[in-house]
Amino acid sequence: MSEQPETLHIQSHSAKRKVKWLIGFIVAAMIVGITWTYWKKKHAEKDESFSQWNKPVPVRIVPVQKNDMQLQIKAIGTVVPAHVVQVQSQVAGTLQKLYFADGQYVKKGQLLAQIDPAFFQVALAQAQGVQQQNLSQLINAETELSRYQLLYKQDSIAKQQVEQQQALVNQLKGQVQANQAQVDAAKLQLSYTKIYAPIEGRVGFRQKDVGNLIQANEPAGLLSIIQTHPIYVQFPIAENYLDIVRQETKNNKTVTVSVWNKSEQKQLAIGLVHALDNQIDLGTGTLKLKAIFENKNDVLYPNQFVNVRLNAQTIINAVNLPSDAIQHGAKGTYVYIINKDNKAEVKMLTLGLSSNGQTEVLSGLNGTERVVLEGIDRLSEGREVQVVQKNDSDQSLPKPTVG
Repeated sequence: MSEQPETLHIQSHSAKRKVKWLIGFIVAAMIVGITWTYWKKKHAEKDESFSQWNKPVPVRIVPVQKNDMQLQIKAIGTVVPAHVVQVQSQVAGTLQKLYFADGQYVKKGQLLAQIDPAFFQVALAQAQGVQQQNLSQLINAETELSRYQLLYKQDSIAKQQVEQQQALVNQLKGQVQANQAQVDAAKLQLSYTKIYAPIEGRVGFRQKDVGNLIQANEPAGLLSIIQTHPIYVQFPIAENYLDIVRQETKNNKTVTVSVWNKSEQKQLAIGLVHALDNQIDLGTGTLKLKAIFENKNDVLYPNQFVNVRLNAQTIINAVNLPSDAIQHGAKGTYVYIINKDNKAEVKMLTLGLSSNGQTEVLSGLNGTERVVLEGIDRLSEGREVQVVQKNDSDQSLPKPTVG
């Protein structure tokens, strides 16, 4: 019985030691946990302080412009010659000689070709012979008429004889007049054996060689001549620009047109609007315009395709900015501007016309703001920015995100 209290005392002492060890372990674990949490928080704050997303956003800005802005309508046009003439022979005969080279520039009235004139020279000589014969008969008849009239005054012949001679004279006069027409016709046919340039321009390739027999008014003709000084460019514009263009031309203003090569890197010529078509094309909803160019340097060639820029309207003192700076969102069209504190602000805009990469601003800007052009993808309202000048490295700008 004496051993039981001793055993209980030993067990109680052992339980107390276990509780102390457990409490010590828990306290140590708590200290380690608190220390780890504190260390992790410190390092997180340190990493965050060096994060690029918390630094000012590098951006490139452009000033809002306030100047004259020109509405420029772009189109694809076709070069059209002022005149095209298909030169044909008006008489049949053998082509005897050519006086031009393929592609040569000729003047109006310049001799181009010669057709064998022998047949027409013979026809002219024959007509002149008949005319001379009848003319001699007329002279003789007029002499006889004068003698008859004298004898009639002397009461030596009857009046009827005088009248018959007068009728013969009138008949011969008609024949002589007809002979003169035949001579003129023969001369005209003979003149057709020489073919002259009806207009000034550039000739194409010849369709007949020397020695060939030419028929009158052949469809293929002998050659073609195209007038290129001046020259026209025909192009379409959308019908919604009709009122603007009509108003400009109606006010007797010179509406200028420039033409560019296919890559739109080189300006070829500058001209003026010459005419508007009399109707809108129902199939395309466009109106055809024709512009005239001097083309002294022959830079424009017939049937050439060119890029056309029509300077349709000039807006005086327009507020405008680059179109690339304009953003489109659910609330509408807007831009980011940089305020005096170098922070981004959103400005909602009402836009007007766009031309040459610039867009007119009808409301939202007054022309003094600094608008963000590059670095927009990381901006938000109130975000601090760092303005990067043009000569700064492009590496400082954030790369645009995709998707």
